[in-house]
Amino acid sequence: MKLLVVVDYQNDFVNGSLGFEGAELLDRKIAHKIRDYHNEGSEVVFTMDTHQPDYLLTQEGKKLPVEHCIEDTQGHRLYGFTAKERTDKDKVFYKDTFGSLELADYLKFRDYESVELVGLVSNMCVLSNAVMVKSALPETEVIVNTDYTASADAELQDKAFDVMDGLQITVVRPEV
Repeated sequence: MKLLVVVDYQNDFVNGSLGFEGAELLDRKIAHKIRDYHNEGSEVVFTMDTHQPDYLLTQEGKKLPVEHCIEDTQGHRLYGFTAKERTDKDKVFYKDTFGSLELADYLKFRDYESVELVGLVSNMCVLSNAVMVKSALPETEVIVNTDYTASADAELQDKAFDVMDGLQITVVRPEV
């Protein structure tokens, strides 16, 4: 069985407080990929960046002083068509930092032929969760397709893809 991990495709990262141009272009592609995984009987899980009203007092909030993904707000919710593809069978991992330890623990004793990550932001939460997945499942192919993730910072994104390559994560770079 294959696993799709949809990373933080939430309103605040698409068109909210940390949104950026181009993030919305992933929506239909991610939604179609979710549908394809569901149709083939594969598993889909979601991570959701989740903060509390005291976010600005946290270490992350001090280094990134932009309130975002505050629990129970519009910005915290999944975005667009991607949100509509989520089913009750799909597990959701709420996390208050870049990578999800709960996701890694969930994966440790599972057997997947591959794990693919899509979503936002390439050089932060996608990178962090890809490393967590690779650590939990060292013999499983972990895949990040550059057409299904984005960042506001193209230079940091390219560096993140290079780091993932170095960590034996399969980075698919479709030719233009």
